[in-house]
Formats: sequence, C-alpha cells, structure tokens
Amino acid sequence: MTQGGGIRALLAAGGGKALYAGVWGNLAGVMPASALFMAIYEPAKTHLPPLLPTNFQFLSPFVAGAAAGLGSSVIRVPTEVIKQRMQTGEFTKATTAVRTVIAREGLRGMYAGYGSFLLRDLPFDALEFFSYEETKRLWRQAVGGRELTPVETSAIGAVAGAWTGFITTPLDVLKTRLMTQGSSGQYTGVVDCATKIVKKEGVKALFRGWEPRVTWIGIGGCVFFTALEASKKFYAPKPADGKGPVLN
Repeated sequence: MTQGGGIRALLAAGGGKALYAGVWGNLAGVMPASALFMAIYEPAKTHLPPLLPTNFQFLSPFVAGAAAGLGSSVIRVPTEVIKQRMQTGEFTKATTAVRTVIAREGLRGMYAGYGSFLLRDLPFDALEFFSYEETKRLWRQAVGGRELTPVETSAIGAVAGAWTGFITTPLDVLKTRLMTQGSSGQYTGVVDCATKIVKKEGVKALFRGWEPRVTWIGIGGCVFFTALEASKKFYAPKPADGKGPVLN
C-alpha cells in the first residue's frame, strides 16, 4: 500500500475510524463462526486418521481444516459480505446493511461471492492448519518431544498464518471483487473476474494488498493458535494423579 494513495487517502476519507469500518458487524459473525469451525475441526482431526490410507494420515489436519471451513461458511460468508460492503462506505451500520442487502438482492445477496469465498477460504483453512500442525510436530521432535512453550507456539502460528496469507492473496482479491460488486453484475464468476483483472490491471493486481494481509494474518495466527493451545490445555482431561492435563 503506497503512502500517498493508501493510508493517507483512507485517513483523509474517514479518519482513523475508517480503519475499523465494519468491525462490529464482523465480530458479531466471527465469534459463532469460529466456535462452529473448531467444533468441526478438532473432532475431524482426531477421527480422520484411521479413515485415511496409512501414507496419507498426516493430511488429516488438511482435510479437517477444509471440512471445518466448509461448515462454518454458512455464517462466515454473510459476515464477510456485510463487512466488505461497510468497508467500501456503502453502509455505516451492520443492521442497515443486512436489511438493505436482503431487500435489494434477496437472501442470495448475503451469499454473494460464495463460490469465491470457498475458493479462498477452504485452501486457506486447510493449508494454515496443516502447516501449523506439521510445523509443531516437527519442532516438537527437534526439541526432544517436550511440550512447546507459548512463545514457540506463537512463532509457529505466526509463520503458518503469514505464508498461507501470502499464497492465497489472489483468491482474496477475487473474493473481494465479487462480494463488493453488488447488483452491478461487473463479473459473472471467478474465472471472468480473474480474466478481467489480469487483462485490465495486470497480474500484479492479484497480489494487491499482500503486505497488510500477511502482516495481520501473521499476527492473527500468533494470537489464535496460542489461545487455542491454552484453551485445549485448560479443558484437557486430567490424568489419574490429577497433576496436569493429558497431552496428545
């Protein structure tokens, strides 16, 4: 993001508040969506290995991440649509955005860009959780099998989030364009959107905004996976002596 056309323009248009446009509407959907995601992911990760061929059991976090992403998309997609429409300045309140989108475009409008969302988020969820679980496993082997510290967990989560965020940036660009086009019909689908962007703006346009995306997703991965491990430890069943959690 260039200083002249990016941050300065954003601050001039809406001040510091513009950086947090749509935050409340987003939080309202993120919490139940995240809860549903983990309710699917953890059991799937645990029960998938016996169902997969021996040579592919290591892919259970990948499959579980994709399955959890698919299940939680019923909440995440409408949340993302409202957030995107508010961030573009079309609406200032989430409730107004929901009512207006449904009135103008029907329920289908709340799931605008659903295909592109899945195209971005299923690979993202699968790759991020697979990267995290595999990196954690390899690092744990490297340090003799001991329990990882919160600092180590944070670093692994940050790396998993950052690199996954970068390689899925083109999918995020396509998703954003499709979700914010409203009823204009500028794009007819993912392929049409990608073709028009490359033709008119060049391939680099597909990676527009990768810097803040990598930064924030890296930070998010750091916080999320650290909190996840802490909560798993807190709720883990106690051993017979009652001295600590049973670790997997």
